[in-house]
Amino acid sequence: MAAGKPKKKNPRLASGRKRARQDVALNAANTSLRSKYRTSVKNVEKAVLAGDKTKAQAAFAIMQSVVDNVADKGIFHKNKAARDKSRLSAKLKALTQATA
Repeated sequence: MAAGKPKKKNPRLASGRKRARQDVALNAANTSLRSKYRTSVKNVEKAVLAGDKTKAQAAFAIMQSVVDNVADKGIFHKNKAARDKSRLSAKLKALTQATA
């Protein structure tokens, strides 16, 4: 006996079939945006840990736009986006003050 996921049934109504098709595309788009968000945050953290001030500032500028875009679409909550931006901004500020 296979203990995997149960097989999904195909919807009978046309509207249900359409919704199933749309869900596949929406899931792919959301996954891509979620990955882009996490990658941009990770790039800033790596630059801060490396102590590269200019690279960190450039990555932070890109990250802000990505985070705002993803939060506006509802992929992540706006408070999470604000929290991530705030924490990375504080790390960047500490880096700039340490090098100055």
